[in-house]
Amino acid sequence: MTYDEIMEKLKQLGTEQTKKTFIRHGAKEPFFGVKVGDLKKLVKFVKKDHSLALALYNSGNHDAMYLAGLSVNPKLMTKENLQDWAEKANWSMLAEYTVAGVAAESDYALELAREWIHSSDELISAAGWSTYANYLSITEDEKLDLDEISRLLTTVEQSIHKERNRVRYTMNSFVISVGGYILLLSDKAKMAAEQIGKVHVEFGTTACKVPLAIDYIKKMEAKDRLGVKRKTCIC
Repeated sequence: MTYDEIMEKLKQLGTEQTKKTFIRHGAKEPFFGVKVGDLKKLVKFVKKDHSLALALYNSGNHDAMYLAGLSVNPKLMTKENLQDWAEKANWSMLAEYTVAGVAAESDYALELAREWIHSSDELISAAGWSTYANYLSITEDEKLDLDEISRLLTTVEQSIHKERNRVRYTMNSFVISVGGYILLLSDKAKMAAEQIGKVHVEFGTTACKVPLAIDYIKKMEAKDRLGVKRKTCIC
């Protein structure tokens, strides 16, 4: 399928109900309101066409941008591509899932995560923490800088409640990721989670809630999933 054909298909798949749901969660126009499940069905028409994926993201249409993230080969993404994507992500779903997932599987995961977490832009900073959290979930422990991760845990513990709204959310996810995917730091993450406690994030008119990090880690432990890495973080 061509770019125009995919955009037309997205238009056909969009519904007003899905649009309303996304808008309540913070989505910005333009977009058609296509369910993620329907977007995944279109991946086969984009996959392996890197230029098409980039064009879809550059459209500025949320549905096309999310589809691009599902379809693109992260290993073909340059640092400039990823920086551009981060700057064009205009709401949390794109910044924390599309951009972060692709960045985490790219060759620039740590480099960009380290840069982004210090950004003055709330969504880029959130993308940075989410990128690092996702990277931990797919990377073997021996390839991780445990000292750096430990320091970041301390940073989160000391500053999360003073941070910006979406940054608080992704910092909390970082603690969960450390506790759930790195056995050697799981106890430290649990202690940090206990100290952090409940994290307040404003979700507008939605019923969304922030998972309590300590409970989430303990659930993974109860299922004997601590330290079990994921094959991919793009979803």
